[in-house]
Amino acid sequence: MDNSAVNSIEAISTVKIGPVAVSAFDDMTQLLNFIVQDSGEVFGGSAIAINPEKILTAIENPAILAVIMQADIRYADGIGVVKVMRKRLNRRVQRIPGCELWQALMQRAALFNVPVYLVGAKPEILAQTQAKLVAQGVNLVGATDGYFQDEAELINLIKQSDARIVSVAMGSPKQELLIQRIQAQHPACFYMGVGGTYDVFTGNVKRAPALWCKLNLEWAYRLLSQPSRIGRQLRLIKYLWWYWLGKI
Repeated sequence: MDNSAVNSIEAISTVKIGPVAVSAFDDMTQLLNFIVQDSGEVFGGSAIAINPEKILTAIENPAILAVIMQADIRYADGIGVVKVMRKRLNRRVQRIPGCELWQALMQRAALFNVPVYLVGAKPEILAQTQAKLVAQGVNLVGATDGYFQDEAELINLIKQSDARIVSVAMGSPKQELLIQRIQAQHPACFYMGVGGTYDVFTGNVKRAPALWCKLNLEWAYRLLSQPSRIGRQLRLIKYLWWYWLGKI
């Protein structure tokens, strides 16, 4: 990582929520321009989305905290995190949904002809994702589904592809752990864990309607669509309670 990149990171305010320091980007555009500069230069590092559930898990599980803190960029992908940051900084901080960030990043990669490598998802979902990205003009230099058997081979494929952006869709923390291992051998890339983003991008999983997202009620839509998520959503109450007690 060059000195200019280091200075750029240090210039961005952070807010410590529990044990996790989250970067306070004004909005998605600022983060996108940070990852792929107007010169076409790509930030060499990794990013992880932070929401209340991740904060709670980090508090309870030191191993997960270590994974989270290994990321170079921790951005706010949860309205509960954003509200804490706004209050502490007393200024605007916008929520940056990981799914939207990835799609916007692919558009910016296409604009600057940045080579992209995809990892993860089922073979059929990955194939659909590839086709859609190529149709959008993305310089896709390789793709490997989430059922690969040889990690060393995967790393070699990524290195040989000359990719500058690598997105991994395998769920947390599996995708972040894989990113750490790849990054250790091939640091000159931007790495991003994207969970189920390929499924949403290809229309195989329906995302909350735009109005729900605008009102920051995506969590409620998910709960109505998948009542089995009730246990995860109840953790938000714990997050709020810990916030009021000053534990985060």
